[in-house]
Amino acid sequence: MSRMISLSLGLMASVAVLAGPAHAVDGTLTLYTSQPNTDAQQSVDAFMQAYPEVKVTFVRDGTTKIMAKLEAELAAGATPADVLLIADSVTMEGLKSRDLLMAHDGADISAYADGTHDADKTWFGTKLITTGIMYNTAASMVPASWDDLLSEEARGQIAMPSPLTSGAALIHTATLAGNLDAGWGYYEALAANGAQASGGNGGVLKQVAGGEKLYGMVVDFLPIREKAKGAPVAFVFPQEGVSAISEPVAILASTQNPAAAKAFVDFLISKEGQELALSQGYLPAHPDVAVPAGFPDRSTIKVMPFDAAKALAEADANKARFAEIFGQ
Repeated sequence: MSRMISLSLGLMASVAVLAGPAHAVDGTLTLYTSQPNTDAQQSVDAFMQAYPEVKVTFVRDGTTKIMAKLEAELAAGATPADVLLIADSVTMEGLKSRDLLMAHDGADISAYADGTHDADKTWFGTKLITTGIMYNTAASMVPASWDDLLSEEARGQIAMPSPLTSGAALIHTATLAGNLDAGWGYYEALAANGAQASGGNGGVLKQVAGGEKLYGMVVDFLPIREKAKGAPVAFVFPQEGVSAISEPVAILASTQNPAAAKAFVDFLISKEGQELALSQGYLPAHPDVAVPAGFPDRSTIKVMPFDAAKALAEADANKARFAEIFGQ
C-alpha cells in the first residue's frame, strides 16, 4: 500500500510536467482494453489526475472479445472507441495494415529500444511481458536453456499454452521458431518429448503449481507473483533469450478527440506512466525504470528479436504448422 501511495505522490508531483498544455486537452475519451480491470482503472485514474479536464471511460474484455466488439462496430460504420490498449503488436499490425490507426508523430520514443514501438508511430509498447520457463520446485532439473525442455527429466512433464487460442503463445512460437537454431525443429522435438499444448497461460500456471506437470512455458509475472505468495514454483529467463509481448496502445483513426488520445499515449509511455506499470508488477518497457520485485536485473534479460508485421503475414501458416506438429 505504501508503495502505491508513494507512486501517487510521485504522479501528483509530475502533473505540472505532464500536463503543461492540459488546459487545451479536455472532453471525453473511450478506451477499449484487455488489461485486467484493476490495472485499467489505475491507468485511467492516473491519467485523469494529470489531465483533470478529460473524462475517460473504458470497456474491458480479453483481446479476442474486445477485438470482436470493435470489428462489429467498425463493420456497422462507427465505434465509440478512441484508444485501444491490448495484449499484442500483431493485432495492432493488422489494424495498421487497414489504415485504422492514427499515427502520433509527436510521441517521444527516444529512450526506447528499437522494436518496442511501431517505426511509423501507430502503436506503442507499454510494458514487456516475456515468456520463459517456469518449474515446480519439486523438479529434479532446474532449467537454464530452452533445450533443457528436451531432456529426459522433462519428458512428459511440459505444459504450454497453444498459439491456436493464445495471442501471446502465437508470438512466442514465432519468436522461438525464428531465433533458435533448430527453428521449427525445436517444436517437433518438444512434441516428441511429450509436451502438451492447450489453452492459455493461466492453465499452464495451474498445472505446474499443482504438480500435474513439472515444467511450463508461461508469461513471467504469473509464476513470479505466485512464488511471492508461497507457491512451489520458480521462473527462469532462458540463456538464449525470451519472447515478449508489449501490451501496445494505439489511437484509432476514427477518434473524435485526437488531442486527448495523444495525451493518453504520451502518459503511458512517459517515465511516470512506466512507473505505474512497475507498481502493477510488470516489467516496464522504458529502459530507465526499475524492474519489479522477483525479477532479475534488467541487463540479464535478453529479449529475442521479433517482427510483428512478418508475424502477422505468417500467422495462419504458423498456426497450421503448430497444429500439425501437436496433432491439434
